[in-house]
Amino acid sequence: MLVNMVEMVKEAAGAKKAIPGFNVFGYEDAKMVIEIAEELNAPAILMSNKDAVAHMDLKYQAALYRAMGEDTHVPVCIHLDHGKDYELCAKAISAGYTSVMYDGSQLPLEENIANTKEVVRLAHAWNVSVEAEIGSVGYNDPTIKAKAIYTEPSEAEKFARETGVDALAVAVGTLHRMQIQDAKIQYDRLEAIQNVTDVPLVIHGSTGLTDEDLTKLSTYRIGKVNIGTALRMAYGYTLRNEMNAHTEEFDRIKFFKKPMEEIKKVIREKYKLLGW
Repeated sequence: MLVNMVEMVKEAAGAKKAIPGFNVFGYEDAKMVIEIAEELNAPAILMSNKDAVAHMDLKYQAALYRAMGEDTHVPVCIHLDHGKDYELCAKAISAGYTSVMYDGSQLPLEENIANTKEVVRLAHAWNVSVEAEIGSVGYNDPTIKAKAIYTEPSEAEKFARETGVDALAVAVGTLHRMQIQDAKIQYDRLEAIQNVTDVPLVIHGSTGLTDEDLTKLSTYRIGKVNIGTALRMAYGYTLRNEMNAHTEEFDRIKFFKKPMEEIKKVIREKYKLLGW
């Protein structure tokens, strides 16, 4: 069942749960996300990140994920992650994505607000939900030049009120592409932010969080927690081992089976840690 993100993140945030939004790169990982969502009777968010967008045209991704979402009874949202500009968000909406994120987090506040409002105006006309970011979640990768900026509660309140976004990504201590679980969440900052706005909040870079932090975060008004690196590590390391163990094999479908099993374990674990 294809839906946008509006109701699912509201319901999750109000129920002291959070929906894991998974970066997916094709059929194999999307299928595993949907299978676990069906098993737990939970909503699913399939996200296309920058790397996925660079690898495969959005119209092809949308066609695949929409077909998969239409064939299941659980709510499935197809979400563009970190849309860098209005044009990319518009392309995703045209392709059939049910949700988009506009990322103006490196821009001055007023410019971020103005750009986000334009994306919201377009998206809402097509019943597509919008996530945006205030403050900036940085990267645990020196090759990516993005300044990490903690979210100020007063700016979060202003941003949410003026833009009308459906979900608000905030920077409270995580980084994208962390491979070790040693991020330190500023819970006082998070609490201050949720006290001044009623928009469901989003945490990016959650692979760097401990299991205890993930469970604790679900008790706040967090609607979505983004997960990408954890799946890529499980898939990539297992695929590498499979290829090393079966040097005479050349059929990639056979190589994919074990990695799919391993990411399915990670997906199930993240759902359960987040309250499902």
